[in-house]
Amino acid sequence: HVQLVESGGASVQAGGSLRLSCAATGFTISTAGSAWYRQRPGQEREGVAALGRDGTPTYAKFVKGRFTISIDSAKNILYLQMNDLNPEDTGMYTCAGDYVGVWSEFDSDFLNRGQGTQVTVS
Repeated sequence: HVQLVESGGASVQAGGSLRLSCAATGFTISTAGSAWYRQRPGQEREGVAALGRDGTPTYAKFVKGRFTISIDSAKNILYLQMNDLNPEDTGMYTCAGDYVGVWSEFDSDFLNRGQGTQVTVS
């Protein structure tokens, strides 16, 4: 059974930090290609960070060095460490893993997506 389950979202004050987790079952996320997305209130979903099968990370311009995407291969968990959060980072954060076709970072055709975890920054 293939599944992605996010956790770690919370309400924090501006300047704070959070680490989001995305636990994968049914496939090996470290060799699958993966990404984090977010949907801010009233906005379309946008890519936040992506990690190719070769381990190369990609970050959206708005990240500006504040976030880090990583994987714990032993636990099969994808992480998003977020520092120096600001209110514009408020939104539902979801993860995606395993794709078909050509790796296109945030535009990759991902096979699996989680339900999301809410981040609120005030």
